[in-house]
Amino acid sequence: MDLRVGRKYRIGRKIGSGSFGDIYLGVNIITGEEVAIKLENIATKHPQLHYESRIYRTLGGGVGIPFVRWMGTECDYNAMVIDLLGPSLEDLFNYCGRKFSFKTVLLLADQLISRLEYIHAKCYLHRDIKPDNFLMGIGRRGSVVYVIDFGLAKKYREPRSRVHIPYKENKNLTGTARYASVNTHLGIEQSRRDDLESLAYVLIYFCRGSLPWQGLKAATKRQKYDRIMEKKLSCSSESLTRGLPTEFAHYLEYTRHLRFEDKPDYNFLRRMFRELFIREEYRYDYVFDWTIFKFQHTIEAQKDDQSKQSQLPNQNNNNQNNNNQINQNNNQNNNQINQNNIIQNNILLPNAPKNQVLNTLPKQSPLEPDNQVGFPRKMIIPDGQKGQIVYFKSPNRAFIPLATENGASRKIDQ
Repeated sequence: MDLRVGRKYRIGRKIGSGSFGDIYLGVNIITGEEVAIKLENIATKHPQLHYESRIYRTLGGGVGIPFVRWMGTECDYNAMVIDLLGPSLEDLFNYCGRKFSFKTVLLLADQLISRLEYIHAKCYLHRDIKPDNFLMGIGRRGSVVYVIDFGLAKKYREPRSRVHIPYKENKNLTGTARYASVNTHLGIEQSRRDDLESLAYVLIYFCRGSLPWQGLKAATKRQKYDRIMEKKLSCSSESLTRGLPTEFAHYLEYTRHLRFEDKPDYNFLRRMFRELFIREEYRYDYVFDWTIFKFQHTIEAQKDDQSKQSQLPNQNNNNQNNNNQINQNNNQNNNQINQNNIIQNNILLPNAPKNQVLNTLPKQSPLEPDNQVGFPRKMIIPDGQKGQIVYFKSPNRAFIPLATENGASRKIDQ
């Protein structure tokens, strides 16, 4: 059966679920472009999809915010068509053996802090910060982290008056208990500090592989939430981040000590993690753990194929000699192709010295997608040594590596 929304979007298989509604793979029947389609039954008790689409449109134009293609009602469903994105950070976390390297966590932290700063600047709280709600882009934007699922988002101040919502207590827990802030567990109205505290738990989860309050058993959901809250209250920043760089404890302490209406110092938090990144001598090459895993798995698959081919019986010596010559030529060609692909896609070599890459710059900076608002195009800066990176700051303080004519390395403040 050919199911469509907005006349030109065909609905395919289910690919996920959000806080309100299911998400399906879709395709634009005119252009062939793939999209994501979120459906919500109109009979649901508290419909949220129209509200969520308005938030997406308010946030539209920001880096890491999906674009809404169409919103409307078809038959018994509200439908929202948005950009198709890649896997979630939770999916990639599982793919990488449920632990990320410090480099990957710091690369993610830099983008995620900027995403929350942008959302907060638009007067909204996300209120459901978790790895499932951060997705990687696809294609040229494959290194950009996107934020999705604004079904629980809330305006914390009026854009014109700038008046903050009032402090309240006895609120029900909104969001995901595993990553909820302590104040959210205590029933206090959420504000900007709570999104950032939730992000702290996400980053620690990525570093450690789990959080101390996972797997707690209880008879009811309310009792389970209480047990999680008690465990969080008993965990100091130092104990929760033991074995991690001190910056993670400092980040958590900072967020826990913010007052209800305080504006967080996003620059301070980003700078703290960037200094750790530089101290560890990492590179802003956007090579994440899953990039390396994929490369290694590809190499292993190629070896398996070659091994199977070498075990095939040959009909005669002439065929064997011919096959050997063909295989040798193919291997040489494949090695050349693989080397070129590695150089173009900036893959970290598994056996190379620490942080060595064949090419220090992706084809396009992931923080510079199609000249979006606030992000200048690539610049060409002459002279310098080949293979280095130019860094400069964009208006949202994200580092953008820029190509140079001869690979010159400079640091430019805008």
